[in-house]
Amino acid sequence: MFSLSWQLAWRFRRDKRQSGFISFISASSTLGIALGCFTLILILSVMNGFEQALEDELLNIIPHGEITAVNTQGLQNWQAIQQQYAQDPHVVFTQPVIKLTGLLQQGAEMKAVEVTAIDSALYRKSPLFKAIDIPDWPAFASKPHSIMLGSGVMKQLNVSVGDKVQLLLPQFGEQNQLLAPKSQWLEVAGSISMGGELDKHIALMHLQFAKDIVSVDSGAQALQFYFDDAFIAPLKTRQIGFSLAQHVYISDWTRTQGHLYQDILLVRWVVYVVLTLVIAVACFNIVSAQMMAVAEKQAEIAMLKTMGAANPFIIRTFVYQGAINGILGTLFGSLAGVVCAWYVSDIARAIEKLTGHAFLSGDVYFIDFLPSQLQWPDVIFTVSIALCLSLLATLFPAIKAAKIEPAKVLGH
Repeated sequence: MFSLSWQLAWRFRRDKRQSGFISFISASSTLGIALGCFTLILILSVMNGFEQALEDELLNIIPHGEITAVNTQGLQNWQAIQQQYAQDPHVVFTQPVIKLTGLLQQGAEMKAVEVTAIDSALYRKSPLFKAIDIPDWPAFASKPHSIMLGSGVMKQLNVSVGDKVQLLLPQFGEQNQLLAPKSQWLEVAGSISMGGELDKHIALMHLQFAKDIVSVDSGAQALQFYFDDAFIAPLKTRQIGFSLAQHVYISDWTRTQGHLYQDILLVRWVVYVVLTLVIAVACFNIVSAQMMAVAEKQAEIAMLKTMGAANPFIIRTFVYQGAINGILGTLFGSLAGVVCAWYVSDIARAIEKLTGHAFLSGDVYFIDFLPSQLQWPDVIFTVSIALCLSLLATLFPAIKAAKIEPAKVLGH
């Protein structure tokens, strides 16, 4: 009985006497479903690629968590804290820092920067040092009054290695009134290229020198943590901060760079909703095509009923006929989406080379290529939602076909 219903549905679909308008609506529904599946799989793969690139390129570089002393004397007993959490299996690396916000001046050019003072000997073990190439590091490590600048900062100040820059730090009085800034001349020892906006704000200097400038008695203002999983940083950093007797500020990467990750998640959900609606709209074309097909095939339906065809048989026949459009559209759209998702990075590079225009700028984003990572759950979700919507779209016209009364149709 299944094969007979399927053969009859296929014959109805391929009937050359079928109206050209019905054929057009039917083809457009197939094309719409295919386009929706293709676009959904492709964009979700690109979003997955951005998420993976964020984790690989950015979260391997920036600190995952940070605890900062509230008072100006610095973080008390930070050596003991560092030693304690060095035994934690989730903590990959800890380092003491002093963070300064000021202005760098070179001639008439000025640039606001966030200077991180580090222990140059300890910093060689940090994930940042391992993740990026810093050829000028020996020169920086050997000069205590030197500074490393982000490549974007050097470009904006128009300075090169060996130049002198003036660091201006804000000063406040006892009543928090603004005083004349503290000035310090530093030699540019090299540049750092981390990618994206970070290069336009970052600067590194020596911890001991910064301690003397800002009079941090303890030797460190904050401790930065790198974890084995960046996504446990909010919970783990809070646990560390709450365990300390001293009052501290608690921060993690979701506060400083989390907007990138939230943007990716937001776009993902928007894509899910919008393209699912695109597939649903395409399925409405199945309803229209099937309703017109039922109206056109009333005589054939009446003859089948007079020959003993039951209502379930009629329903199955028209469900199969409409489902063919959904199956074909889902199959071709999903296959095209999977193939394109595998090669979208190569396709984007070829288009960039051909047009001379880059899709992503390394000066703005943390990557300069279009990433893609195909995940099969996304493919399964897309195929499932397309097939379910296609089948649902066939039910109403099929039920209408089963309600046709042979006597009324054949009587005319």
